[in-house]
Amino acid sequence: QLQLVESGGGLVQPGGSLRLSCAASGSFFSISTMGWYRQAPGKQRALVARITSGDSTNYADSVKGRFTISRDNAKNTVYLQMNSLKPEYTAVYYCNAELLTLGRGGLFDNYWGRGTQVTVSS
Repeated sequence: QLQLVESGGGLVQPGGSLRLSCAASGSFFSISTMGWYRQAPGKQRALVARITSGDSTNYADSVKGRFTISRDNAKNTVYLQMNSLKPEYTAVYYCNAELLTLGRGGLFDNYWGRGTQVTVSS
């Protein structure tokens, strides 16, 4: 069974740091783009950062210079290092990955993790 499992969320004070991890497991052949999205109460889910299989990255304007996305292909894992956190970053953070599985004719399908809560508060 394919799954993305996030970890590393929690409560942190403003200005603090957290590192999120997301590991893909199950039966798949390849991973293309991986990314992180977040959803705050009453708001839509929005892109935070993503990284391609070639390590190209892009970030939401609100986190540029504060967050860094990276991946370890040997571990099928994507990371999000979050520094200088602000209260407005409080949200559930979701991992996303494009995975190639058997019988899909070379098409990558989109998968989501269940999310991890990040709360920035004093």
